[in-house]
Amino acid sequence: MVKTTSPLHTPLCDLLGCQFPIMLAGMGGVARHRLASAVANAGGFPVLGMVREPCERMRFEIAALKQQCITPFAVNLIPAATDASLLKAQVSLCIELNVPFIALFWDIDKKLIHQLKFEGCKIIHQVGNLEDAEAALDAGVDVLIAQGQEAGGHVRGKVSSLPLLAELLPISPIPVVAAGGIGNGKSIAAALTLGAQGVSLGTAFLATTEANAHEHHKQRIIKANANDTVYTTQFHRNWHEPAPVRVLANAITRGERIDSSKQDHPIVIGYQDNQSIHLCSTDSPLTDAIGAIDDMALYSGQSCGQIAKVTSVKQRVDTLVTEAKLALK
Repeated sequence: MVKTTSPLHTPLCDLLGCQFPIMLAGMGGVARHRLASAVANAGGFPVLGMVREPCERMRFEIAALKQQCITPFAVNLIPAATDASLLKAQVSLCIELNVPFIALFWDIDKKLIHQLKFEGCKIIHQVGNLEDAEAALDAGVDVLIAQGQEAGGHVRGKVSSLPLLAELLPISPIPVVAAGGIGNGKSIAAALTLGAQGVSLGTAFLATTEANAHEHHKQRIIKANANDTVYTTQFHRNWHEPAPVRVLANAITRGERIDSSKQDHPIVIGYQDNQSIHLCSTDSPLTDAIGAIDDMALYSGQSCGQIAKVTSVKQRVDTLVTEAKLALK
C-alpha cells in the first residue's frame, strides 16, 4: 500500500508539531489562550500574543493553554517595544515555564536569541527585509516569517509578500513562512508554490468568534476590502518609535481627530483590561473595550477583502485547507 502525503504537509509541520502549516500571528491582546487553543485544535500552530503583557497575565495564559494539552506553542514578544525590566521578567517566566517556541519581531536582538537558544527554546523571528533576515539567520533562529507590507498591525518592511519571499528563500537554510495579504486557500497555495513552508495569519483569525477582539473590529474587517486599509505612522502613542502600521481607515487616519501623542496629558478615548486607551495609541479594541471604538487602532491586512464573514476558527481553517488543496491540484 502506497503511503500518501497531504500536499499541505511541509517540514515546518514536523518542526512545529502541527497538522497544517498555518500559524496564528501573535496579535497582542487578541491572540490569547482561547484563540490559540482553537487554532491548535483545528490543526494549526498556536501563538500567544504577549507583547508587553504583565507576567501575571502571561502566566495565566500559558497555564490556560497547557490545561487544554496544547503543546507545542509559541509566545510572541517584541523586545524593542518592551521596557527592559519587563522584558527580562517575561523571558525569565518563559524559561521557567518551559515555553518551547519564542516568536520575536522587530529588531534582531542577538544576545537575547542566544540566551533563549541556550535555554532550549526554538526561535521564530518575523522579518520584513533581507537585511533583518540575514541578521536573524546569523543569530541562529529556527524559523523565519517573511512579513510583507500588505500585513496588518505593525509592519517592519516596505516590500510585499511574494517579492520578499523570492529574496529570502534562496538564502535561508531554515523554513520560511509567508505573512501579509493571505486570507484564503488560494493565497496559501501561492505562498507554498513559491517555496514557503507555511503561512502566518492575523486578519483571518482576528475575524473569528474565538478572537479576543471587539465585535466592531471584526465587523469592520469583513465589510472591508484591500483599499480600505491605510499604511500609517499615526498610531504610536505607546510604541518605542513612530513605526508604520496597517489599519482600517477611521477618524484618525482621515485627520478628523488631533494627534495628542506628544502631549503630557493624552486624550483618553476608552478603557479595556482595566486600563485607559489613549488617542493614537497602538492598542486595538479588545472584547471588553468601551469608548470610541472606531477611533482605536483597527488593525487589518489587505487580506480583509478575502474574508466575508466571522466564523469559528475550525470553520476558517477547514475552508482554508480545502481551498488550498484544490488550488495545489
